[in-house]
Amino acid sequence: MTHHDHTKILAFVGLPGCGKSTAVDYFTEKGFPKVYFGGIILQAMKDVGLEHTEENEKAFREEYREKYGKDSVANKIVEQINDLITAGQYRIIADGLYSWSEYKILKHAFPGELTVVAVITPKHLRYHRLSQRPVRPLTESEAKERDWSEIENLEKGGPIAIADYYVINDGSVDEFQQKLAAAATEIVF
Repeated sequence: MTHHDHTKILAFVGLPGCGKSTAVDYFTEKGFPKVYFGGIILQAMKDVGLEHTEENEKAFREEYREKYGKDSVANKIVEQINDLITAGQYRIIADGLYSWSEYKILKHAFPGELTVVAVITPKHLRYHRLSQRPVRPLTESEAKERDWSEIENLEKGGPIAIADYYVINDGSVDEFQQKLAAAATEIVF
């Protein structure tokens, strides 16, 4: 695959409640296309006519990885990114990069193009936000369980630890968006 010299892929990583979705939305609202890791699973569920509930999704995700290999989602994402590049899109947002193995696949496929941005929020703030969110609020013990499971089972810590940029999200949405704009300028996105 020939890569465009100026292709930039921005992948946002972070633990639940850090503001990843807000970051992704900030860029997609500016018109940048996005590839969505979770969307691969949701589409596959839709294809087999399975109702989308959190339990179904979790079971299906594990079954899907078991059946097609744990790299299957990342490989599909690489295809989608290559399709976008072929179509002349050179600024792409990757939403939902989780595991260390996914990180390695993307890094290998797009060695110079991938920039990983970790959104960091103090734990007490994340837990507070998760308890307040309108959809699927979590208690503090649920939030803690979610953190541990994502770090242990999804190997979510690696990409956060090795990220290229860190954006601290501990204030208002406005402040966060200003920091994202500053990071984008620095990354030359």
